[in-house]
Amino acid sequence: MNKELIINAAPQGVEIALLEDKKLVELHHEKADASFAVGDLYLGKVKKLIPGLNAAFVDVGFEKDAFLHYTDLSPYARSLLKFTQQAINDHSEKDFDFGTFQVEPEIIKTGKINEVLSGKPNILVQILKEPIAAKGPRLSCEISLPGRFVVITPFNDIVAVSRKIHSADERKRLQKIVEAIKPKNFGVIVRTAAEGKNTAELHEDLSMLVETWKAIQHNLKGSVAPAKILSEQTKTTSILRDLLNEDFNKIVINDRNIYNDTRSYIQRIAPEKADIVAFYHNGLPIFDQFGITKQVKAAFGKTVNLPSGAYLIIEHTEALHVIDVNSGYKSVGNNQELNALETNLEAAAEISRQLRLRDLGGIIVVDFIDMKLPDNKRKLLEAMEEFMKPDRAKHAVLPISKFGIMQITRQRMKPEMNINTQEVCPTCAGTGKISSTLLLEDEIEKNMSYLITHQHKDLTLVVHPIMYAYLTKGGWLFRSQQWKWRMKYGQKIKISENTNYHLTEFHFFDKHEEEIKL
Repeated sequence: MNKELIINAAPQGVEIALLEDKKLVELHHEKADASFAVGDLYLGKVKKLIPGLNAAFVDVGFEKDAFLHYTDLSPYARSLLKFTQQAINDHSEKDFDFGTFQVEPEIIKTGKINEVLSGKPNILVQILKEPIAAKGPRLSCEISLPGRFVVITPFNDIVAVSRKIHSADERKRLQKIVEAIKPKNFGVIVRTAAEGKNTAELHEDLSMLVETWKAIQHNLKGSVAPAKILSEQTKTTSILRDLLNEDFNKIVINDRNIYNDTRSYIQRIAPEKADIVAFYHNGLPIFDQFGITKQVKAAFGKTVNLPSGAYLIIEHTEALHVIDVNSGYKSVGNNQELNALETNLEAAAEISRQLRLRDLGGIIVVDFIDMKLPDNKRKLLEAMEEFMKPDRAKHAVLPISKFGIMQITRQRMKPEMNINTQEVCPTCAGTGKISSTLLLEDEIEKNMSYLITHQHKDLTLVVHPIMYAYLTKGGWLFRSQQWKWRMKYGQKIKISENTNYHLTEFHFFDKHEEEIKL
């Protein structure tokens, strides 16, 4: 599979498109004034404790207080509170050594929020979910800093290896290496990308993350809540960090600064891949050049057409997303069950892409075309699970119910991507109604009278072909409107047609074929 990252920088922000075999599968938009993104760290002030919900509302500077549930507090919440206060009040020139920090006992899983956050203290929090609709951000106190090969989690002092690394020997090797190089008071999770990496590569990644934690500690010094302490990396580098592998063969960027940053970042994390970064400076917009604009227009909207003639209807409600699969004019043969299976498999591939592309989260209900054979239902479930594998968001797919419905849950981290693919009709301005031809005729005549009164001669009126036919129709007995105007104003009025005009559009031109502005 060929992966390409196309990055379009504009004044309002940066758009990032991920293509897999030339097909658009992810679209990210990073606003120029982006804040409260997943992974950002803030110093927050606890404003209100809600014992009934076992949660707290925390002021992090957003217009609505952020939500922090007890289950997101982290077992090391007391250590985090102690560290936050110690870092804020640290007035020494050199920051205190985190390796000597005394970790507090863990909190119990079934505890109460007011036992841990009594006194409404300041606390270091990480954005778990971006603000969505009327809700403020969702917070976590389980601070984690992701790198290319490892993730560090302060205070817990354990080493865990990704379960996606299947070789027991490789898991033991990585465990031993990390235990040997891990600083005190840090837990380390070894990512799947670490498979086969040597000690030097893992140590460099770990050291970089430890330096980031030191920067957080330094930024807390003297801070007053609410305050941003550290931003997650830009979307470009975070996508590269999580996705960059041997399948990537092109990264194209139209901004010199982002190009330089991206190239130096790749030079650092994967030097052998540095040559895949290219700077784009042709005249055509970068998204047009790579066919992304057209794919965006085709993929977003209520109806999504599939190559075979089948189509999807995607509806959004407050509680869930509903996707309906329709066969359209698709016909594979006389076997109805085979038709249904083939259409459903094609739809499943597109649905998995749509979930990533639009970043749909929560509950997704899919109404597939009914199939009778249990074997076919199982094939569809297995295919959907396979199509969903590249999706980085946590998800679960349930078997098809007896009503032919498949339920999918997908992690919601940020607001869904919603792009309007329709344009307002220039003729009716979106109302669905246009002026009567008779009224349009009166408007044309009013403007014509004004121009003739102001000594304009040899006028040419250009209109839409349908209007042209209406104004010039008529024979000897039934005079055309053009003839009537000639008799009324005592001069010849030339009328011509232009297929590019919309139905009610008209313009006047002088004898030099220059438009007369009214």
